[in-house]
Amino acid sequence: MELRQLKYFLKVVECGSLGRAALELDIGTSALSQQISKLESELATRLLNRTSTGALPTSAGIAFMHHAQLALRQTEQAVIAAQKERTSGYVSIGLPPTTATVLALPLIQAMNERYPHIQLHIVETLSGHLANMLNARQLDLALVFHADSAHRWSTRALLDEDLFLIASPSAVDACFELQSVQIKDLADVKLIMPSGLHGLRTNLMAAFERFNIQPNIIMEIDGLTLLMDAVRQGYGATIQPGAAAARLGESGLRIRRIEDKHVIRRNFLVSLPDDDLSPSALATRVVIAKVAKDLVKNNIWPGAHWIG
Repeated sequence: MELRQLKYFLKVVECGSLGRAALELDIGTSALSQQISKLESELATRLLNRTSTGALPTSAGIAFMHHAQLALRQTEQAVIAAQKERTSGYVSIGLPPTTATVLALPLIQAMNERYPHIQLHIVETLSGHLANMLNARQLDLALVFHADSAHRWSTRALLDEDLFLIASPSAVDACFELQSVQIKDLADVKLIMPSGLHGLRTNLMAAFERFNIQPNIIMEIDGLTLLMDAVRQGYGATIQPGAAAARLGESGLRIRRIEDKHVIRRNFLVSLPDDDLSPSALATRVVIAKVAKDLVKNNIWPGAHWIG
């Protein structure tokens, strides 16, 4: 018997329907039905009467329901008790600049609400630098764009981001007249890009190579603010993810989504091995994933797709 099965059963009783319960739980109806059936098999009794109009608890289901509610309440109290023992400490987190624009403040708010006694040290720098800092154990956690299996990192792929072509309002490149821009349309566009230390640059070079294109990179800038100032002044265009595009969307810049399934940026949540992380760092890692998922599901992280 699993705790999630108790939660699933109680949600079905609350909603009176497998379909409505599945929607609230954000799982498939067939998966929910399968878990309920496993629970009934474990108990060797039927808990729900399934009809064409819904699902109602049997007499056994009603008796089971009261104890399931008590068990879950006790579990919640156990979680709270455990969390009280890990609510203080120091955690260092590395975020790339574009990721920080959308994730940093919601993360700070969530940590302040849930773990106010954990002291955060947030480092904003290029993903290549973050990987080096993690290897040097100068960081506990980081968001990076490449998961190197050669390192003893704990790695989780969180989300994929669409990329956008961004230029000044005066840009006259022909691709801005297209409704759908693809990477092959950008061969002649003057680009201002971060250097090779940036994970975004590595991904884009691989995309251009697929079409045997040598991009026209006229300038390299490793600071997001200065890079976007240069774009705004009309020195060239750039390619950035949705987080940067959204922040700049109201400034009059011309923005086009790059419609190419291969031109994405994957975000990995990486950390030191679990055995090397403090309880505070383990708790913070859970919060990072939850905040990122909420931002994607609530359409606050533009162009992002949760991997799950």
